[in-house]
Amino acid sequence: MTWLKDVIGTEKAIIAMCHFNALPGDPNYDADKGMEDVLDWARKDLLALQEGGVDAVMFSNEFSLPYLTDVRTETVASMARIIGELMPDIRVPFGVNVLWDAKKSLDLAVATGAKFVREIFTGVYASDFGLWNTNVGDTVRHQRHIGASNVKLLFNIVPEAAQYVAHREIESIARSTVFNNRPDALCVSGLTAGAETDSAVLKRVKDTVPDTVVLANTGMRLDNVDRQLAIADGAVVGTTFKAEGKFENHVDVKRVKAFMDKVKEFRGVLVP
Repeated sequence: MTWLKDVIGTEKAIIAMCHFNALPGDPNYDADKGMEDVLDWARKDLLALQEGGVDAVMFSNEFSLPYLTDVRTETVASMARIIGELMPDIRVPFGVNVLWDAKKSLDLAVATGAKFVREIFTGVYASDFGLWNTNVGDTVRHQRHIGASNVKLLFNIVPEAAQYVAHREIESIARSTVFNNRPDALCVSGLTAGAETDSAVLKRVKDTVPDTVVLANTGMRLDNVDRQLAIADGAVVGTTFKAEGKFENHVDVKRVKAFMDKVKEFRGVLVP
């Protein structure tokens, strides 16, 4: 049994993304509509995800495009306000992801009581956001310093829109990441949000580190649930829950229910 059962309540867990619209300071923030509009959108999506039966949610500033690797204070403050106001509505375990800043993600987790964070903790990358460096040793020491040792760390080892500066096989990345850092989970992604995670790559990672939780991080859909969950220990799901399967749309509760029914069937649970 993995930690997913203890923290989220089930194996083969589905962590649903609750994407925040552009926030104060972001290029696409709508100052006329203000934070109330961002909050209303987030609340609608959260309620739809929970009504649809997801196992957990992860709040992220998905529309803070283009992303920073050293996130500014106003972003974290805005996210904390939103999660704080949503707290009475949250009925499932939740995590946070401040794109793309591992320390700020941990800061937000401590402030809100999040159970897990997903981030790029290791590696040096050539990315759409420039040369992208990390410092995992400093990050995990920061985790301990702020009292976040109980927060689970989900290591994204195939960052979206980026690749290692020096070519490395995925098996080497998985093996060294686990040996050096003892991550709580490895996340394997496609190229962008909504892009299917390559099942062959997913299997190579899981075969290399069988005792570590491995999550399909992008692109799980109704038509590939069985194939992906046969390999992965769970998944992070965002775009497929949106109306028409489009990244920029609201969550569609009917799509969530249909997907989760398929997941429950896979887990051997009788769905009415």
